[in-house]
Amino acid sequence: MAFFPEDIGIERPISTLSPCLYLFCGGISCLMLCALTARKGSYFTRSRIGGRRDLLHLATVGADGKDGEALIFESRFESGNLQKAVRVGAYDYELTLRTDLYTDKHTQWYYFRVRNTKAGVTYRFTIVNLMKTSSLYSQGLKPLLYSEQEATQRQVGWYRVGQQIRYYKNGLSHEGRSLYSLTWSFKFPHKNDTCYFAHSYPYTYSHLQRYLAAIASDPVQSQYCKVRVLCHSLAGNIVPVLTITSPARSHETSPAKKAVVVTARVHPGETNSSWVMAGFLDHLLGNSDDACLLRDMFIFKVVPMLNPDGVITGNYRCSLTGRDLNRNYRTMLREAFPCVWHTRNMVQR
Repeated sequence: MAFFPEDIGIERPISTLSPCLYLFCGGISCLMLCALTARKGSYFTRSRIGGRRDLLHLATVGADGKDGEALIFESRFESGNLQKAVRVGAYDYELTLRTDLYTDKHTQWYYFRVRNTKAGVTYRFTIVNLMKTSSLYSQGLKPLLYSEQEATQRQVGWYRVGQQIRYYKNGLSHEGRSLYSLTWSFKFPHKNDTCYFAHSYPYTYSHLQRYLAAIASDPVQSQYCKVRVLCHSLAGNIVPVLTITSPARSHETSPAKKAVVVTARVHPGETNSSWVMAGFLDHLLGNSDDACLLRDMFIFKVVPMLNPDGVITGNYRCSLTGRDLNRNYRTMLREAFPCVWHTRNMVQR
């Protein structure tokens, strides 16, 4: 059965014979992770902001090695998670997402880059291995796009795009679970542009580090906000904790303040929580009467990113243990779940 971008009423058959344009076989993002070579192959050791110092091997190939019309896909960057792209038509692509590391499930978040675009042409993208039975894409949600040329020429950031959007059960299954497809069509605004698609507005670990550095360097905010290290993640990344309160007045005897603990981003793919956290911190660190009153009355302990390893590697739900941290607050395994263990210990103190 042929599938045309204009014919939204036809559910595409999943292709098995079309040429693969992008295939990342490592299972982990080369840019963000380091690996040691062992007798049985490579295995994960740690993640690092800034990635590997050596060059990446090219993971993108043309249909016949000479095709200059095909889009060039990439996701080996922070929070990216595309595993495979298959060209099934001139402007038609099937995409497979990488599952959370050390699991065979949890595909909903996506973040990848395309280059070699043509303007005014209708492209069709279909993600073929989603696992949720229902989606907001069936109720009007659209994919996000970032165009480098739009950003440079018109100062436009991320925005929602796509037509003929459909989320449906595609007839495939994995480990006994039915798979679902998200499909959308789109015309790129510029020729030879570099564009990014994402499920929701990205908020990376690097973004958080820049945000915290700005707070620490601010002469006013740094007086009542101290950024410290709560612990190190399983991969060795710093998990920061912020202590926010008005400085004690030595000449006055004030009552003991109650503590308020706020955390975010236990699930890496829920980037909206980081944006909410940023808004919360902007208000709490501001100079409004409400913010000053809150700092006078309480001590705020804020952990803005509980799962930095998952964020860095592009996971949707899990940490590098392959487990959902939100289900392990009672764990006694400090070494396996350091972020939630230290957070719980802080609350108990």
